[in-house]
Amino acid sequence: MDRPKADSVLVLSGLDPSGAAGIAADIETINQFGLTPLPIITLLTAQNTQKVESLEVTKNDLLEHQFKLIDEDIHFNTVKIGLLGSSSQIIAISNLIKNRKQLNIVLDPILISGTNENLSSIEIIEAMKAELFPLCLVLTPNLAELNALAPGLDEQAAVASLNCPWILVTTSDSSEAEIEHRLYHEAKLIKKFIYDKLPHKFHGSGCTLSSAISALIASGDDVDVACNKALQYTYQCLLNAKKLGKMQFHPNRTSSKLI
Repeated sequence: MDRPKADSVLVLSGLDPSGAAGIAADIETINQFGLTPLPIITLLTAQNTQKVESLEVTKNDLLEHQFKLIDEDIHFNTVKIGLLGSSSQIIAISNLIKNRKQLNIVLDPILISGTNENLSSIEIIEAMKAELFPLCLVLTPNLAELNALAPGLDEQAAVASLNCPWILVTTSDSSEAEIEHRLYHEAKLIKKFIYDKLPHKFHGSGCTLSSAISALIASGDDVDVACNKALQYTYQCLLNAKKLGKMQFHPNRTSSKLI
């Protein structure tokens, strides 16, 4: 399928002051693919590589104003969505997206931090499922997030319940030596991606992956090709990760070779 190309990706995501995840990861990644990120911050966080202590949600009227000003001035065909702060924010974002035709929406449903703090609520999860998932082209949940989005279901049934055409399920392991990611299209498993397991814990790998997918789709790649390339890029970022903080490693997005 030929997709119209764009030189930018609009990003709705949270601010991580450690620079490992969130909007900083999105900006670094999208830049690496030669595109310009258009960043709108959904919420501010107080966190580091060891813990998340507080969240402050962006006001809806400010977020809407930012989106509308960018939309009237700069062409973009892809929106990457990361951490979301409230059900009302989700409704505001869905209304903005509904009024803009032919957008590719890539959503990373961040529910739990890399240090296992809960970043969501039942209300946020239900609002995402009702308001945003039907508008999305790609979802990138990890296994824990998939289980939270569709509790009590096996993986295939969970994927089928989420009302999104493409879902890339990322996992932390498939054995002691490997990790396996699985790509579904219309609830059918179409490809497995297997990598050697790495020894460290990482902060921002999911943001890196979803932003890379967004950049590649914005550049015209089909979804399956974009997922494959983005996974390879993300793995290289993790192979070259940096230990800046006391706990999780930072993906090294600027030294990794593009696929």
